[in-house]
Amino acid sequence: MSDHESGHTHDRSHDGHSHGHGGSSTSSRKLAAVSVINLLGFLAELAGGLLFGSVALLSDAFHMLFDALAYVMAFAAAYVADRYGEGDRWSYGLHRLEPMAAFLNGVLLLPMVGYILWESYQRFLNPIEIGTIPTLVIAFGGLLVNVGSVYVLQGDEMSLNEKGAFYHLLGDAGGSVAVIVSTVAIEVTGLRIIDPVVAGLIAVVITWSAVKVLRGSGAIFLHRTPVDADEIRTHLLGIEGVEWVDDLHAWQICSQITVATAHVETDVETIAEAGAVTQRVHEELTHHGVDHATVELCPAHDDRSTHLTDHSH
Repeated sequence: MSDHESGHTHDRSHDGHSHGHGGSSTSSRKLAAVSVINLLGFLAELAGGLLFGSVALLSDAFHMLFDALAYVMAFAAAYVADRYGEGDRWSYGLHRLEPMAAFLNGVLLLPMVGYILWESYQRFLNPIEIGTIPTLVIAFGGLLVNVGSVYVLQGDEMSLNEKGAFYHLLGDAGGSVAVIVSTVAIEVTGLRIIDPVVAGLIAVVITWSAVKVLRGSGAIFLHRTPVDADEIRTHLLGIEGVEWVDDLHAWQICSQITVATAHVETDVETIAEAGAVTQRVHEELTHHGVDHATVELCPAHDDRSTHLTDHSH
């Protein structure tokens, strides 16, 4: 290899948009099914909350509505990313829609929390009588909806949108259980104040769900490294022919596509040996969860400063 010879080598198995995400269509179908299930559950709980006076049931209904809207958005993002955005115009397709939809879902949860807390406060000041049996029946129905939705989503490794939906569903299931317990407690004790208190607890669960989704999507947008860079660098330096590793970066396009770049210095002298080193580097990066890697291979005695940015990245 000459002093200035370097190779920008791409993992051919990941070129274009063949990222090996055949499960994205399955993800779309799951999210679509969960959306329909939760929209039906919302309508049932909304009607029950209005007819029988339970603010906890109303809170759970609106939680289910926003979750259903979140699933619709997640489904739309997964569907579009799976079918459009091919070609050179979009470097990695439209997979960035996934974290964007997840972020919007998290944001949409926050005004719902405000509404629930306001209604809870009003019911705290002026408690009303609750229709016990109808409320219990509808709450049990809501619980079945949530359990059914969890069953649809569970299975293989979930995408960020599916994880967001999963956390929402766990919160919904907890909300349904809370409605059931509070309704029974009100019937036994006669303390109608339990209803708004439980609604407030549901709001706390919703806030936890929102923060979790916002953190996950925010980490992708802000390019937080999804891998242990020091560990990867150590393993790369252990590869025969690798003398130094610099400018190692890793980030995510979406929860299922991890990208990395690396400047690797080698002491090999032939093109064949350089190809072998590059292949081993790619295999090591793949082992650490990198789906698409770009490796710059340079002679070990080359001037490093010519390959690094002014920010020493």
